[in-house]
Amino acid sequence: PDLEAKVRDVIGLYLHPPEKALVLSVDEKSQIQALDRTQPLLPMRPGQVERRTHDYVRHGTATLFAAFDVASGDVTGRVYSRHRHQEFLKFLQVIDHAHPDVELHLILDNYRTHKHPVVREWLAAHPRFHLHFTPTSASWMNQVETWFSILHRQAIERGVFRSVRALMNAIQRFLDSWDDHKHPFVWVKTADDVLRRRNMKPISASVH
Repeated sequence: PDLEAKVRDVIGLYLHPPEKALVLSVDEKSQIQALDRTQPLLPMRPGQVERRTHDYVRHGTATLFAAFDVASGDVTGRVYSRHRHQEFLKFLQVIDHAHPDVELHLILDNYRTHKHPVVREWLAAHPRFHLHFTPTSASWMNQVETWFSILHRQAIERGVFRSVRALMNAIQRFLDSWDDHKHPFVWVKTADDVLRRRNMKPISASVH
């Protein structure tokens, strides 16, 4: 629903952000598993690929809420044990405290937590928050997803976590290290580029 309007709205924020306001790409990386491998990872060596065991023990999960400042690359993040509207509301309050006295434009997906009546009530009392929703099934338009992929590769994928606390500590270390070399991502496609590609008819590969 409202595909073109949402594409133009979100990409407009990337290419032409409003003056005297912050644009934050916001989402949650849920169900991050604290996996404890039964054997240590064997790193890559000359003539030998990296090796890891396929059996592991699960010690629970955590959810990372993150707000990526598209202008500076700064990330505000919090790790919670659950993924409900209560945690999302807590994170909105974190954003409110971290970025006072400025208009805030939040880019979000259409997850129901973001539209819960309690969240809507809080937003009504905080009119400097403006929510912009990506089209359905277009999470790739939310820049924080790119940051999540970097986090996964560098801090989670090869990790061995013997508790949820160990996982949370690893995520916090990555947040701290990102702050030392943060950078924004450059968005290059216009709304017309995206809509044109969406409307292209697929070409059959059966013709030889």
